[in-house]
Amino acid sequence: MIRRHRILLLVSLSSCLLAQATIEKASPIVSALQDKNYERALKLLRPALASHPANAQLWAMQGSAYIGEGKNKEALMSFRRALRISPDDLPALQGAAQIEYEAGSPAAIPLIEHVMRMRPADLTSHGMLAVLYYQLGNYAGAVEQFEMAGTLFDSQPGALHAYAVCLVKVKRFDEAAKTIQRTLALDPGSESERQLLASVQVMANQPTAALATLAPLLKTGTPNAGTLELASSAYEEAKDTTQAVGSIKQAILLDPRNVNLYLDFANISYAHGSFQVGIEVINDGMALQPKAAPLYFARGVLYVQLTQYDKAEEDFEKAYELDPSQSLSAAAQGLTAAQANDFDRALLKVKASLARNQNDPLLLYLQAEILAQSHSDSSAPGFRLAVRSAQRAIALQPTLGAAHGVLAKLYLQSGNYQEAAVECRKALASNPADQAAVYHLIQALRKREETQEIPNLLKRLAVLRQEAEKNERDRYRFKLIEGDTPPQALN
Repeated sequence: MIRRHRILLLVSLSSCLLAQATIEKASPIVSALQDKNYERALKLLRPALASHPANAQLWAMQGSAYIGEGKNKEALMSFRRALRISPDDLPALQGAAQIEYEAGSPAAIPLIEHVMRMRPADLTSHGMLAVLYYQLGNYAGAVEQFEMAGTLFDSQPGALHAYAVCLVKVKRFDEAAKTIQRTLALDPGSESERQLLASVQVMANQPTAALATLAPLLKTGTPNAGTLELASSAYEEAKDTTQAVGSIKQAILLDPRNVNLYLDFANISYAHGSFQVGIEVINDGMALQPKAAPLYFARGVLYVQLTQYDKAEEDFEKAYELDPSQSLSAAAQGLTAAQANDFDRALLKVKASLARNQNDPLLLYLQAEILAQSHSDSSAPGFRLAVRSAQRAIALQPTLGAAHGVLAKLYLQSGNYQEAAVECRKALASNPADQAAVYHLIQALRKREETQEIPNLLKRLAVLRQEAEKNERDRYRFKLIEGDTPPQALN
């Protein structure tokens, strides 16, 4: 998780608050604030506010004094009171924005945007908004604000790192690489930042540049597994397969329980037609990680290329057994993950929503999917409810492929193989990339002893797995990109 980090507003209290000349005896309050004598400022403010309770500037001063004493709750109340009286009071806007920002509250955004309408060229406001958007996952918005912030972050590696993450997320890899080069220039000895740059350069299809970036780490004679894995990817991209294989083998020796390293080797083997070699290396990984579903998927793909369809089918079956989430749609995965695989809690949440809208096809599908995960006995009430929910979802929205998919799975579990096959084909008509639907269609046809189509379906599943594997490898690289390096404070 990205931690909250403090940005200090570049507001001069002396310049903003000296405008209080119309307030009787305001000058001593301003002087106390300038001298950081916040206790005296608050003491002077009490009678002033008692005499002028509708003066926004006095409330803003009180907010500033409370900030000085570290009493953010009281400060925010003062700033909010000032803004109710005068919505355009700049010190109050900036003070409230600073407090909400430091608290990680989205409530800071409209305040900062208000400041920006008054001061469009204020770099600090753009910088604050950039970091907020980044931490809220609005990467496109963050990129725009980082660009507007100009040189504000040039000396802050954490903020430059955040900017680079956003550029990667919106697939502007070349610019991301240039941004990380700036962070590396600030700290040339940082191994993690050097790996980060190389990773982005690989994603930007710059393998030669990536290898040049990694060269100082590779020349040490003791590169770690992460460095070797990146080097292998760069070598493979540069069509130097010998070096790619050598690097990934060395990485495996250093970190033999790392499943991703075996998958990298399998991908190289697949790309160069060395299917049996890839299988042998995957077997080594399985000896250490016998419950790693990705290894079974990878080996199944390689078996398909060797036309060993029985072994491929067996591996796919084992992979789905080890990782049942593969049969879930993205929506259901998100819900169950949010509930930490607590199916009862997830089901209660969906049922509560259905009580408000009983004809929502997506909610009905989700209910069926969750019940299917926790009820395998076709005679159980939960199982029957799952079937009815999926059927109802399809009746309401016939193109909802995920509902066809879960219904196919339920039919398989109850032995209704013909209907399962029908539902699989409907799921694939909606989403040709639905791996679970292809796998369940293979199962249904196998049970009906209709095997003629199975080899082609296994080939199709292998292609889908390779595409999914590529996406998973990209996400694995994103993990390195995202890291845990926060944007640092403006000062």
